[in-house]
Amino acid sequence: MSAQQLTYEGLLEIFRESDRRFNEKLENQSAEFDRLMKERDAAFDRRMKEQRAEYDRIAKETNRKIGKQIGELTGSMGRVIERMVAGRNIIKQFQDLGYVISSYSREKTFGNDLPEGNQGEIDLFLENGDIAILIEVKTTLKAKHVGGLMNKLATFRRDADAKGDKRRFIGAVAGAVVEGEAREVAHKNGMYVIVPSGKAMEVVKVPEGFKAREW
Repeated sequence: MSAQQLTYEGLLEIFRESDRRFNEKLENQSAEFDRLMKERDAAFDRRMKEQRAEYDRIAKETNRKIGKQIGELTGSMGRVIERMVAGRNIIKQFQDLGYVISSYSREKTFGNDLPEGNQGEIDLFLENGDIAILIEVKTTLKAKHVGGLMNKLATFRRDADAKGDKRRFIGAVAGAVVEGEAREVAHKNGMYVIVPSGKAMEVVKVPEGFKAREW
């Protein structure tokens, strides 16, 4: 058998076939590489989402616990301040200011017979037969709390009138920390201010011309 003669055209065909097979193999390998990369990216995204979700869960749980602890601490501080304000020393100070205090109560509710939204609670209630002092106690006393107590006093007045209670009511705000202009705002609106001092809690000396506002 004689060997077939290799022509120039035949050689080109061999090269073309070789290139076709090489390109086909390269395309297959490229497609496989792209598939593997997509799978890798998808797996990475899933892990990131899972880790992010776990991080968010842990962060929310941590924030909830911290918030609860802060709330408990603030509540505990508030109760301590209430007890300090309700001490005999404060009663004696108001007596020195001319108020005859015969009894006091804590967390006194009001407005139960009024339309919804008019109910409330007074932290401390110092009283006798003619006048009562309503005290709002805050861990940090701010100017806005003065307005809040004024609203409570107005509602308390309506509730008292509805029950035929003719006593006069005055207001006082107390805080372990007094922020901003809270003290000045309270005095300007005829309300006493109670703050910590060497006497545990002390009624702040009122400015000249001060007159307690009555509700």
